[in-house]
Amino acid sequence: MKQITSTMTGNVWKILVSVGDEIADEQEVAILESMKMEIPIEAEGGGKVKEIKISEGDFVNEGEVIMTIE
Repeated sequence: MKQITSTMTGNVWKILVSVGDEIADEQEVAILESMKMEIPIEAEGGGKVKEIKISEGDFVNEGEVIMTIE
């Protein structure tokens, strides 16, 4: 199982995938908003989304696990 983590501190603006989705390496899975900039979060490897640990509007810290894939 792999984990996708936040690359920076910010608010979760949009989640682009759902549990059960097949995703590709480097696919955008979420978008964070920080200092009025939109920062995409990309998967580091492909797989199936097993769990999403965040919701749109949540605040996340850099390095926080936002979803797991298998």
